Amino acid sequence: MMEKQKETVCSPDTVLEDYLRNLESETDSSKASTSDLGAPKDPKPSSRWAEFLQLFKTKSKRHLSTFHPLKLSKRFSSSLREEIILVPDPMLDTSLNYFKPQWKNFALSDLQTATKSFSQECLVGKGGYAEVYKGSLRDGQLVAIKRLTRGSMEERTGDFLSELGIMAHVNHPNTAKLIGYGVEGGFYLVLELSPHGSLASLLHSAKEKLKWNIRYKIALGTAKGLLYLHESCQRRIIHRDVKAANILLTQDFDPQICDFGLAKWLPRQWTHLTVSKFEGTFGYLAPEFLMHGIVDEKTDVFAFGVLLLELITGRRALDYSQQSLVLWAKPQLKKSRIRELVDPSLAEYDPIEMNLMVLAASLCVQESAIRRPRMSQACLAASERQLW
Repeated sequence: MMEKQKETVCSPDTVLEDYLRNLESETDSSKASTSDLGAPKDPKPSSRWAEFLQLFKTKSKRHLSTFHPLKLSKRFSSSLREEIILVPDPMLDTSLNYFKPQWKNFALSDLQTATKSFSQECLVGKGGYAEVYKGSLRDGQLVAIKRLTRGSMEERTGDFLSELGIMAHVNHPNTAKLIGYGVEGGFYLVLELSPHGSLASLLHSAKEKLKWNIRYKIALGTAKGLLYLHESCQRRIIHRDVKAANILLTQDFDPQICDFGLAKWLPRQWTHLTVSKFEGTFGYLAPEFLMHGIVDEKTDVFAFGVLLLELITGRRALDYSQQSLVLWAKPQLKKSRIRELVDPSLAEYDPIEMNLMVLAASLCVQESAIRRPRMSQACLAASERQLW
């Protein structure tokens, strides 16, 4: 670690212009998704939900291996608005496992014991779709238990199976580890948890502040996790809810991206999808999503940029007065006032790493999605010391 030093006179915006010259050319016209799988509607979608759910409850491996896999297909009308249709997936690779046999099917009594009957003192997060409780299993293992709360039984079943299906395909050191689920008396997802909890709980805590080396480690690890989801996962995944509260920290402060409740599969041949339902967290939402409902990898890139600004400044994405961190930070970024950006609680930091983080944040929160980097480029910008 080195003492705070005078910031570079080179503005991140200046570096941005040089950086963008090397990006692959992209145009707005490429942002028109016309792909349609053309699969017929299932005449009895609710019966398929019930059949699949029953298989989870009975835990029959024999039935699960022979049950015809389902997926949520995205078919678009001429207005490109999203319609959810439950169909057999003609492109599905039936050799893939869509559940993991090591996942445990928890009884409701186990989850109630772990969370003191879902008491308020164990509640650590609450949104429009679910509640998250901190708990301890009988063997002492700490867990985060997500209880789905939104909508009708059919809607919650769909949300549950969609998130479970995505997590079955995700396997990376920087994504959260699902250890089980519950379907008795509701729908529950059970994840590994360390005593550190989430990034939000530590970064915005009134107690001891996170040191710079830990913040930098969290930034790089989160970038690697998103890069995996976008480019290296079995299927292309857009998370859609990247935020400090959805970054769990291991015992060694390795970040793990969690909560895939809003995540979307994006077929390789599609440039983006357009959704009509407004979902996400204010302060992290990309402009193109707010204005047009457009969702693609750049949606996550913008949110990652906001997360970097939180790590740099110690501020919330949206403070108690509803001021946007991005709007507050942009004048400082433009004029290279790095000292005014840095969290006052940071007694020392590596100035090169700070410059890299500021550069990456500046790139990622560009208003135009075209001017934002891909996650592979954002990873490079945040870690390539030779840039300085």
